[in-house]
Amino acid sequence: MVTARPLRSLLSVPGSSERFMDRARDAGADGLCFDLEDAVAAADKAAARRRVAASLPGYPANGRELWVRPNGPESGLLEADLDAVVGPGLHGLHLPKVDHPGDLVRVDHYLTYLERTRDLAPGSVRLMAWIESPEGLARIEDICRTVPARLTAVSLGSEDYTAALGVPRTRDAGELTYARARIANAAAAAGIGALDGAETDFRDPALFEEQARRARSVGFGGKFCVHPGQIAAAHAVFAPTDEETAWAARVVAAFEAQGPDAGAIAVDGAMVDRPVHLRALRLLGRRPDGEPPSAA
Repeated sequence: MVTARPLRSLLSVPGSSERFMDRARDAGADGLCFDLEDAVAAADKAAARRRVAASLPGYPANGRELWVRPNGPESGLLEADLDAVVGPGLHGLHLPKVDHPGDLVRVDHYLTYLERTRDLAPGSVRLMAWIESPEGLARIEDICRTVPARLTAVSLGSEDYTAALGVPRTRDAGELTYARARIANAAAAAGIGALDGAETDFRDPALFEEQARRARSVGFGGKFCVHPGQIAAAHAVFAPTDEETAWAARVVAAFEAQGPDAGAIAVDGAMVDRPVHLRALRLLGRRPDGEPPSAA
């Protein structure tokens, strides 16, 4: 299992736009994702591939992770995308339209070859998988346990998923309730992260924040952003509040005062037992004994 720091925000940057790539140099997201797929017109894909490949080695990371969303497994363009972008500067690939564990296995094999022939550390190119169809969701538990040496997270592709279901996107996103819960649960069971999909109306910050909170409430750790103006809201939602942090500190302090064999104790007038203690430790970024660091 790959461990990584949580990504609260991953900003989409169209690879076909030099202007957007320049603007993203100063974006405060936890990660940037240079898009070669849906954000790029078919006629511009080859030029976008060349632009991203040329930019990656010298692009200023500034503490951010640099990802690329290539074209999907059935596009006929995936191998050319990987051949162009795998190299220095690349943190990982945000693979779209993953419907089957075999999609990840195929990419893993090609990445292993590219790493070996380009003097990159084995397993250094990470993967995140977009779940964008009922087929992918039906296999999510198996997908989350595939290529554990590379896979750090899964994402819900809301637009493609609802289109495949034949249902509209609504403001309350009830149509995503089942998919979000199942993806977050499968990711947690596999020890990897879950990243919620985009809110495409970047003029509606209230909608973005509302949907980020809904995603967090079922176990997502971050959100895909399509505009720099969404980053601050993502960071605010997917970070503990001051009240949550203070509560967690009181719980941990109370358990530490009781010693390693403490059972249920009272904190703030409520019963607190071992599972609550573990949740408090994770909220504070502390690793319970025997548990690997959290993935993103």
